[in-house]
Amino acid sequence: MFNIDHVDHFVLTVQDIEKSCQFYHEVLGMEVVEFANGNRRALRFGSMKINLHQTDHEFEPKAAVPTPGSGDFCLITKTAIKDVIATLKQKQIPIIEGPETKHGAMGPIESIYLRDPDNNLVEIANYKQ
Repeated sequence: MFNIDHVDHFVLTVQDIEKSCQFYHEVLGMEVVEFANGNRRALRFGSMKINLHQTDHEFEPKAAVPTPGSGDFCLITKTAIKDVIATLKQKQIPIIEGPETKHGAMGPIESIYLRDPDNNLVEIANYKQ
């Protein structure tokens, strides 16, 4: 038996790499990085990243059915949720649900939900003190 420690990266299949990079950088503050000799793009945050695949031009190996808009994930922030909400409103990004209490991997979290350009569900949360 072995123990998994943490997530290093995951992949999102997107319609438009540039549009996704712009959203995640300008709205969520992620760093856009290139790798594989500049042939690939990713979004880095903390010690993790999201690799991006262009729909119908995915890299192998890939998910069995790579589909834009099928992602549903939670991002943890140290920024107060009220401040996240204020920033999203300023940037005219609709919040589709929240704030509300949910259950994260390490305990209760306060969450809001929004959609990215491909309609992936993005949850942004704080762990409750």
